[in-house]
Amino acid sequence: MMVRLTDTAINQVLPFCATSDLDEIKFSAWIAQAQPGETLVYHRGFLALDVTRGRSRLTADRQRVLRRIADAALHAAEQSLIHLVQTRIGPAQFAYLAIARPKPDPPGAAHSLRLRAAA
Repeated sequence: MMVRLTDTAINQVLPFCATSDLDEIKFSAWIAQAQPGETLVYHRGFLALDVTRGRSRLTADRQRVLRRIADAALHAAEQSLIHLVQTRIGPAQFAYLAIARPKPDPPGAAHSLRLRAAA
């Protein structure tokens, strides 16, 4: 999903930009404690190129960490924990955002009954 943010929105979101020391563990910790609607910019650049050897300006270690963060982001989105959004911030420059979703209810009796009914 591509979203174009106004300058005001970008100024409100980008201060939450991840620092260069963000890793998969810190990203996962943010997901666990984030309130619905909170936003984290987990990468600024061109993700597809920045994780590609020979095309990236990042060090091999930073590429590896970025790949793990991107994998964790995709997995969290598949688990309905976050929304993944990107917005263009310049030529071949994007902000990759993770937006926290409401946490799913813990499995309980109602969940077990729904699973049994689906079987």
